[in-house]
Amino acid sequence: MQSTPPLEQLLASAHVVSLPMRVKFRGVEVREAVLLDGPAGWAEFSPFTEYDDEESSRWLASAVEAGWLGHPEAVRSWIPVNATLPAVSAEQVPAVLGAYDGLHTVKIKVAEAGQTLADDAARVGAVRNLLPDAAIRVDANGGWSVPQAVSALRMLSVFGLEYAEQPVATIAEMAAVREALRGSVLIAADESVRKATDPLAVARAGAADLLVVKAAPLGGVRRALEIVAEAGLPAVVSSALDTSVGIGTGLALAAALPQLPYACGLGTVSLMAGDVATPSLVAVAGGMAVRDVVADPELLAHFAAPAERQQWWLERIRRCHALL
Repeated sequence: MQSTPPLEQLLASAHVVSLPMRVKFRGVEVREAVLLDGPAGWAEFSPFTEYDDEESSRWLASAVEAGWLGHPEAVRSWIPVNATLPAVSAEQVPAVLGAYDGLHTVKIKVAEAGQTLADDAARVGAVRNLLPDAAIRVDANGGWSVPQAVSALRMLSVFGLEYAEQPVATIAEMAAVREALRGSVLIAADESVRKATDPLAVARAGAADLLVVKAAPLGGVRRALEIVAEAGLPAVVSSALDTSVGIGTGLALAAALPQLPYACGLGTVSLMAGDVATPSLVAVAGGMAVRDVVADPELLAHFAAPAERQQWWLERIRRCHALL
């Protein structure tokens, strides 16, 4: 594994950007990120602002790996990608999905605060009506209780679900939902992997049928590959609302996995109204070619964050660097 570069080197390579969203996602209307110009390539540090320094330090470790060590060897050059649909109204579904090219798989956000199961059913139904042959998966981000999840997924299963991602918050709850729905809906673990002190606990508990893995929250591509290998479960690679640079790291993870049975959640740049690379790393015909991503100096300047936000992020890097 690479040694951690000096703090001064990270700060000197940093470009802080503020990117507007086309549609609000996870409550985010403007996505901030730090792009690092490392000797092995461009890297991204963009933990969500509410994450503490300990959790965020894993994102910095991932950026250091990408920018100072580079990605591991790829075993495939093309990655199938799903579209991601935020918790929009059913009427907005065609417009949001219209930003994607080649819709074979759609991940739909459900269990949004302030919404109802009827809202979820209308959204999922709108996708199924629009795309009768697409694979559909839903993501609750741990927003349901066990009874709510079992009831909701039984209802939504009439639309044909590939799987349900993180329907409940805890591993014990995940195991209960999986047991109740065994044979009807597959259960995928996301937060139970990337936000857990022990990312393998969900696999040991038999609480999921597959894992959703994100390179940055797990500390980098190599660490994510180790977790998938040790868990012994199929994996879906996803992103965390990254710029094209961060998506490039996700592609590197997907490209290095020995098996890739599912389309990956790496299409979120299409939800943004700005980016840092030309061309943006977005899906074409339902997938992406694996390639290096280079930040565009003009875009970095155009989307540069205000001075106070730049300082906020640089201070965050200082604190996280001390934890590496």
